[in-house]
Amino acid sequence: MTDKHKVAIVGGGSFGTAIANIVADNGHDVCLWMRNAERVAEVNEQHSNSAYLPDISLNPALRASTDLAETVKGCDVVFVAVPSKSCRDVARQLAPLLADGTMVVSTTKGIEVDSNELMSEVLREELGNVSIGVMSGPNLAKELAAREITGTVIASADEQLTQCIQDLLQCSYFRVYAGSDIYGVELAGALKNVYAIVAGLAAALGVGHNTISMLVTRSLAEMSRYAVQKGADPLTFLGLAGVGDLFVTCTSPLSRNYRVGYALGQGRDLNEVVAELGQVAEGVNTLRLLKQQSQQLDIYMPLVNGLYAIIYEGKTVQEVIGDMMWAEQNRDVEFAVQKS
Repeated sequence: MTDKHKVAIVGGGSFGTAIANIVADNGHDVCLWMRNAERVAEVNEQHSNSAYLPDISLNPALRASTDLAETVKGCDVVFVAVPSKSCRDVARQLAPLLADGTMVVSTTKGIEVDSNELMSEVLREELGNVSIGVMSGPNLAKELAAREITGTVIASADEQLTQCIQDLLQCSYFRVYAGSDIYGVELAGALKNVYAIVAGLAAALGVGHNTISMLVTRSLAEMSRYAVQKGADPLTFLGLAGVGDLFVTCTSPLSRNYRVGYALGQGRDLNEVVAELGQVAEGVNTLRLLKQQSQQLDIYMPLVNGLYAIIYEGKTVQEVIGDMMWAEQNRDVEFAVQKS
């Protein structure tokens, strides 16, 4: 093993807990911050987090705490794994607690509603002199926690950070790839949530494999089109953080956003579905932002527009499909070159 690190995971949901468990398995000193005292006690005494990862045994060396200052004290690496709506508030609490140069990695796949900023941008604004990275990929937390073979991407402008996270997390079932396109990796993770809702809705309607295949590839085209307009590298979307994450979240019922879409396809109410889920489905908030941005930037995003029309404008699925099928037929693959 490489140098031993002192690590904090801020956010004790399913993914935060899974990452914390890997760090503990790899022999590093790790503490998991959670708001709920009962769940903290469960992690510390029973070595489980049944609310988010039922039937998963956690490493006994993994500690949990409700005290944020205690959790991050002396840490050289901090993972932020809270929902996007909580990120800025948590970052403000973290700011006076982190030493200069601390490596901070966001694992949140979402966009802040009020500012339209990604989590790395929020952290950069609030935390001051720290090193920022983002981690994203086809990482369903339950499979990762069950130690099934998984890959992810860590992206940062700081090569020392990417190397450190690779060394920290790499193990027999978790492969960590490095990248420098922090914006593209993070944007891919946020955008794919919307298309997972579309795919879940389609699955509930009993569409065929041809249709699902078309949905996934057209989703990738929309994501890439938007990303290029926002300054990301379109090639990022051909890797794990792009098509890899899109594929898994559009085909697996373990995906929260997919489950939201599936329930909508069964005719259920959105608010009821989200409340029943008990966890954040980031795609619901991201959909509103993408709809607004696509109009402002004049980006062709028919799947976003169609889903928005179904959820917020009362259109039927049949009406939306009809509009899409008779829309202007564009090129299958578009290669965009970024302006210098």
